[in-house]
Parts: sequence; structure tokens; C-alpha cells
Amino acid sequence: MKITLAGAGAFGQKHLDAVKAIGGIEVDSLVGRELAPTREVAGKYGIPFATTSLTEALARPGVAAAILATPTQLHAAQAIECLEAGKHVQVEIPLADSWSDAEAVARAQRETGLVCMVGHTRRFNPSHQWIHRRITARELNVQQMDVQTFFFRRTNMNALGQPRSWTDHLLWHHAAHTVDLFAYQTGSQIVTAHAIQGPLHPKLGIAMDMSIQLKAASGAICTLSLSFNNDGPLGTFFRYICDNGTYIARYDDLVDGKDQKIDVSKVDVSMNGIELQDREFFAAIREKREPNASVLQVLPCYRTLAELERQLGSQG
Repeated sequence: MKITLAGAGAFGQKHLDAVKAIGGIEVDSLVGRELAPTREVAGKYGIPFATTSLTEALARPGVAAAILATPTQLHAAQAIECLEAGKHVQVEIPLADSWSDAEAVARAQRETGLVCMVGHTRRFNPSHQWIHRRITARELNVQQMDVQTFFFRRTNMNALGQPRSWTDHLLWHHAAHTVDLFAYQTGSQIVTAHAIQGPLHPKLGIAMDMSIQLKAASGAICTLSLSFNNDGPLGTFFRYICDNGTYIARYDDLVDGKDQKIDVSKVDVSMNGIELQDREFFAAIREKREPNASVLQVLPCYRTLAELERQLGSQG
């Protein structure tokens, strides 16, 4: 399968590493904001063509699909461009930074019938897969999720320590992971959602601290705390309080409530969540089916984010 990848930064390179591990996929072109660094990354990964134009990359012969690891503000428009060009597309989280844009992508997917998947990686991390399989086997139910998403990002830098051309967002990016995962793990829609935020950063113009409360139709609740002000430890930590045990997921590590390690190495073919979501994307294309984390499956998450944004805006 021949694909193009847009985004030569930190997450674009994570996808390139994943594609290399999967095998059988040819990255035909790499799209970046600036040509010189894009060519450098393309050379590192043996990609034959580098460009600053997604349109040019999509028009290359034989390209069947695209992966978008570009700035958040470009996701919706680029996903629609891919679909309208007849290409399957996986767009990194978040799908969009507004409800209207998220709806527009879903509409384009329905009109084209192509695979459109969103990078909700938590659905694929082995630690969360282990929990999900026990839920679907009716061995446990989530009563409460307590989640901390903590970073130290007082300047506009990416995961490689390089300056960003865009501004990240606690609500539309980082909260999206947990809002979707909570609905996915409880198997029911979110019926109540509340949010408060701290002061806006004087230069970045975004809230650096945020607290979100959710309730699912099942009765389960979720408390999510997010910060760009936290000076370590960094990352996202999930506590699942269930009717049959407590479990704590730290990325791909999982322990029970007594801090006993649970082996999740055999849950899937890899411990790399990005690789696993890319495998699902390519498999869905080959098998002509809807993927896990399809745009239609994750769309309710963005409706909830829009409601939270409305609440935060009304707070002044």
C-alpha cells in the first residue's frame, strides 16, 4: 500500500517508525511546513519525495491513503481534502478544534464511504486494551475513572524540544483522549459534562490548568485534571476504579490497586500504541471495513468538548 504522510515533526516521525515496524507499506511522500527540514526527515526514512503541498502529494500516482500528523488547526480541512481526493485518511488527535469542523469531516466520510480514522491512541494502548477486554467479557465495570494529564509546557515547544508553529490545547487535544476513552470503556454516552479552567497564559493565550467532570449513562463518573504547569512527573495517569478491582495505567504499564504489575505484553502484537493504531488503519482499508476509532465512533467526544468549551467561555 502506498501512502503519503503529512507532518515531519515529532508525531509524524512516530508514525514513520510505526510504518517501518509494520512493513508492507510504502511512504511515497512526506509533507512538511518547510521544505529543507522535510527533505532531511524524508532522507532519514528513505522517502523518495518531499513537499510542502498536501495537494501535490495526494496527486502522486498510486497513493491510496494519507496519515495527517499536522497542526491541530489544519486537521479538519486536510482530512476533507484527502477524502475528496479519493484517499483513505487517518488524522491525528484531535479530529478538529470545533464541533462544526468535526461534523464536516464526518459528513465527508459518509459521502465518500472511505476509511476515515482518528488517532485516539488510548483505545489501542495494551494497558487500556486489557481493561477493555475484561469489560467486554463482563468481568468488570468501570465505576469511576480518575485521570491526570500533566505536562510542563510554559513555552511553545514540541515533544522533540523544538519550537512549535502552532499552539497546543488542553481541551481540544489532551482532554479528547480521556473524554473518548471514558465513553469507550463504559460503553455508554456521556450525559453530564462540566469544566473549569485557570488563568490564560499571557503569551500563548490558552488555559494552563483545567478540571473536567463527566458522567456516563451507565452511572460511571470521571474526574480529569490537566496542566501545562506541572514540573514532573509528566504524562497521563489513569486510575480505573471498578466493581471488581482497581487498576492504574501509566502509558503501557498497568498495575492493580496494590501496585502489583500486570503483564500486558501479550495483549497485542506490539506495545507501541501508535503502531497498533496504524495497523488498524491499514487493516480496515484492506478489509474494507470501519476501523476502531473511526470518525463516526469518536464524533460524540467532540460534541462533548464543544459543550465544555461553551461552558468555559461563559465563565469569562
